[in-house]
Amino acid sequence: MATLKEACGLFGIYSEAAADTALFCHLGLYSLQHRGQEGCGIAWNDKGSLTVQKDLGLVAEVFPEPVQVTSTTRMAIAHTRYGTSGERSRENVQPLLIRHQMGSMALAHNGNLTNDVQLRSSLERQGSLFHTTSDTEVIAYIITKHRLTSESVEEAVEKAMDELKGSYSLLVMTAGKLIAVRDRWGFKPLCIGKLEDGYVFASESCALDAVGAQFLRDVEPGEICIVDAKTGQLESKKRHVGETKGSLCVFELIYFARPDSVIDTISVHQARLRSGAFLALEHPAQADVVIGVPDSGIDAAIGYAWQSGIPYSIGFIKNKYIGRTFIQPKQGERESGVRIKLNPIASTVAGKRVVLIDDSIVRGTTSKRIVRLLREAGAKEVHLRSSAPPFLHPCYYGTDIDSRKDLFAHKYSHQEMQKILDVDSLGFLLPEQVLKLSDHPSIGFCSACFTGSYPCEPPQGVVDASSESQ
Repeated sequence: MATLKEACGLFGIYSEAAADTALFCHLGLYSLQHRGQEGCGIAWNDKGSLTVQKDLGLVAEVFPEPVQVTSTTRMAIAHTRYGTSGERSRENVQPLLIRHQMGSMALAHNGNLTNDVQLRSSLERQGSLFHTTSDTEVIAYIITKHRLTSESVEEAVEKAMDELKGSYSLLVMTAGKLIAVRDRWGFKPLCIGKLEDGYVFASESCALDAVGAQFLRDVEPGEICIVDAKTGQLESKKRHVGETKGSLCVFELIYFARPDSVIDTISVHQARLRSGAFLALEHPAQADVVIGVPDSGIDAAIGYAWQSGIPYSIGFIKNKYIGRTFIQPKQGERESGVRIKLNPIASTVAGKRVVLIDDSIVRGTTSKRIVRLLREAGAKEVHLRSSAPPFLHPCYYGTDIDSRKDLFAHKYSHQEMQKILDVDSLGFLLPEQVLKLSDHPSIGFCSACFTGSYPCEPPQGVVDASSESQ
């Protein structure tokens, strides 16, 4: 079983209308619940005093009502998380609250450091004591270390960025500032919204919509955005901007993000429609109906139907109260989730040749179960199409693919996969078509899990990209 890395949701707000701060964090977390279901938390700033409330569970369980804040609370950050198998502890739930001689700092992180082990070891040799197993605490300590010799917290963050490798989008809150940071490769999304009396930062634009914020723009790769509570103005430091070509994780478009979000100018919905159209052109099928696996396969299925001329129909009913099977830490949990999560509509598929569109095929177990459900419902033929290319390489930047040993496409040939899945035909999106999911040529993608070409160096001690691809 592959180990699970973090891919979380961030939300931060500065607002002069303090009464809205807690409510907007509450709404923001609900909007980003799909990005993590293990735990969530909110940290807020009341006249320079930082407080955090967090726990394991869904947003509705941890925060059945918005947190109670005072009329002087104008800044807050929130986080929803899923994390590593075997490390489901309250201590790893974010935001983290760090108190040091220069003041207090709350930190929320989406991503995965590739030099976490080296940084943690160095900090421990210098006397740091860690209370979590999360690389978020490593980031917090690196910033704190530089804060002691810097004139401002944003300068400390800038110095920390020189040490951090891998993927990270951050929200940092101190007594007087709210800071948003995106790594120089731009692996993880982060955007900026404008309120009448403040600003909002969020992992996805759908969270801006939830609080009525106007979308301004995405935080650029390598950029540090600062809102100073004294002025209420948004400032930017762009020392690292343009140092590398953007490498947005393409899995954001394929799977993680909500279809109503816009990430790095790309409509997630349009990108998925386009992937379905590419599949129809490259992997046509003689069929009677096109269906998609809810939720992230639906848009691609519609795109396939439009391009192919084969009618689209609803093939599955999804139990909305079951979490996403891909981000369940244990394989047994994923398989049990599928059994009660999806139910085929027999009248749609019985006696018919079905094109089934799924967002990806990672381990193969979920896809096999879904095909079996269609067979049991009477499907005459099943032609499976994946709106992602074959997963052949580990991901070190925060997706649940840190080892090749469980990757279906790595272990088996195309013919073997088709036989194991019990499908009449099988087709994947071509790796070169990933670059065409956006019509903005300036937007770059990380597709290393498909190609083995890594934007930044993998962690020390792992097989390098060149040998992985052999």
